[in-house]
Amino acid sequence: MAEMSTLCTFLFSLLLFASHPLILPTAADGRWQLLQKSIGISSMHMQLLKNDRVVMYDRTDFGPSTLPLASGKCHNDPTNTAVQVDCTAHSVEYDVLSNKFRALTVQSNVWCSSGAVMPDGKLVQTGGFSDGELRVRVFSPCESCDWHETPNGLAAKRWYATNHVLPDGRQIVVGGREQFNYEFVPKNIAADTFKLHFLSETNERGVENNLYPFVFLNVDGNLFIFANNRAILLDYVNNKVVKTYPKIPGGEPRSYPSTGSAVLLPLKNLTAATIQAEVLVCGGAPKGSFVQALQGKFVKALNTCARISITDPKPKWVLETMPLARVMGDMVLLPNGKVLVINGARSGSAGWDLGRDPVLNPVLYMPDNEIESRFKILNPTKIPRMYHSTAVLLRDGRVLVGGSNPHAYYNFTGVLYPTELSLEAFYPGYLDAKFNNLRPTIVAPKSMSGIRYNKKLKIKVVITGCLYLETTKLWHPGNQRMRLK
Repeated sequence: MAEMSTLCTFLFSLLLFASHPLILPTAADGRWQLLQKSIGISSMHMQLLKNDRVVMYDRTDFGPSTLPLASGKCHNDPTNTAVQVDCTAHSVEYDVLSNKFRALTVQSNVWCSSGAVMPDGKLVQTGGFSDGELRVRVFSPCESCDWHETPNGLAAKRWYATNHVLPDGRQIVVGGREQFNYEFVPKNIAADTFKLHFLSETNERGVENNLYPFVFLNVDGNLFIFANNRAILLDYVNNKVVKTYPKIPGGEPRSYPSTGSAVLLPLKNLTAATIQAEVLVCGGAPKGSFVQALQGKFVKALNTCARISITDPKPKWVLETMPLARVMGDMVLLPNGKVLVINGARSGSAGWDLGRDPVLNPVLYMPDNEIESRFKILNPTKIPRMYHSTAVLLRDGRVLVGGSNPHAYYNFTGVLYPTELSLEAFYPGYLDAKFNNLRPTIVAPKSMSGIRYNKKLKIKVVITGCLYLETTKLWHPGNQRMRLK
């Protein structure tokens, strides 16, 4: 590195999608900012797109929202129990840079639907409730784009399913209520659906506890699928289960409505002979919580996380204790390889008005620490975010947080937890002002137009302050330290 008196400048090369993120020291507890008091809808789903816009949506049978559609646009559904002709928005596009939003026109019910971003940057979103259960919706990132829908784009009705992008560019759509199978979008193979007995085996009669399964692509190309309290490794090409994982110790459910959350932890050894992949599952509700909540008894949520190396020949779950019990939480991978656990309730279950005791404090999980020192409680929000709450990492390192509607309709008065229309940003510790002079500013290249997959890219950054930085190789073996002078 070149030595300079007042400026630390360095040039480094990296493979796109194989970068070495700079890790600044973690500050105390993070901070919160209210971005919008109301965006007109409750953000039950949100997805960041490549143009720094976030698409959000709730459901079309909540009743009229507070955000009108453009003149002449309405959603018509004679089966809608709230309102048959609705001329208000139930989807918005949020502009991160300007902190503004605009109404979008979703044409079918997206309640508890699923989706993923395709390699070309388009958001493909599938299923939902009522007139939305067979829909495939596409949103392209552009200044004036809106939803485009295919009425019978799915082979089976999908409600509470999970989508995952595959290496060949398709999406796989797994499960859903009373759907013990999977299919592909777009359809370009002979069969429409493929049976997956694992989903029927993990289904608890009258309760389910296996909806919205956790799905991750393993390093061998197969799919890790978790439902209820256990998982399999699926060869989706040949419709064959190639590995069955043990139950989480204790056997408590982690899937909807005993809703926990999960992440695939950052890979660190892509150049090693054997690549390790680990999955972390946190929170949930004890067995029977849903039924008891319906009867007015709200059982304390689970306070454990379970971690497993899904690539081990004989994998075992390792339990860890969280400082706060949590059901209906969200988990977000941060740029420094740590995990943010946010939103949710301390007791009850997912479902209408079935959660109690909101968890206002996020928790930071540090996967590389010793097992007894991996959790840190962060500063709390003032806004409860429970059933139907969301969180997503933005490109500037903040976490966008929204949603929470525990009610079957928009309900703002006379209830424990009113429908929440606001948007917040959580600033993790690495964004604290005391690190401003240590945060790299990219000065070259000036444009992203030359960036291509698997192509070398030179990036020049300027740092106005000097410190001992740690570089964590999220995609390569080992860690290294470098001193900037």
